[in-house]
Amino acid sequence: MKLLGIGSRINHSEYGKGVVTNVTSKHYWVTFIDNGLETIDLDSEFEIIEAAEDEVDTVSFFEVESSLVKILKKWSDVSEVVSIADKWKGGTLILQPADTNLQSKELPIDSFFHKITMVRDRLRVMEQKINSSNNLDEQEKIDLQQYITRSYGSLTTFNVLFKLKSQQFVGQRSK
Repeated sequence: MKLLGIGSRINHSEYGKGVVTNVTSKHYWVTFIDNGLETIDLDSEFEIIEAAEDEVDTVSFFEVESSLVKILKKWSDVSEVVSIADKWKGGTLILQPADTNLQSKELPIDSFFHKITMVRDRLRVMEQKINSSNNLDEQEKIDLQQYITRSYGSLTTFNVLFKLKSQQFVGQRSK
């Protein structure tokens, strides 16, 4: 069976006349004049009014969108949603100076947590930029990577704030 290309025009017994707007591995996405967008199986019964001779890549929009989301997460500085541990939600961080003549500082722990996760996200972006750089040789990349790993290690103190262990900082592991 030869797949119809995007732009092919068909006449379907149930939905009427329409144009193929997307092709996946199992379905045609067809915009019908009277019925709007419908998906029909590739082996459905319909009359071909005009077949478009396109090379068809049977990757679905969902697959493209999923791939794009993965790429954006990996290479952008857009931060993922990271949950604070339930016991800290709505809490307050109090910084008490040793000098009793000075005022203490209180800030919402959620704000502090947000700043910590932003530091983590920026470290990740820096790590990705270092690894993909064409201007650094391998030894320079390794040296810079070690600084980032040590930075993660310095931030492990704040792991107590994270709800999920998978989102915590990980420093250098002992061998």
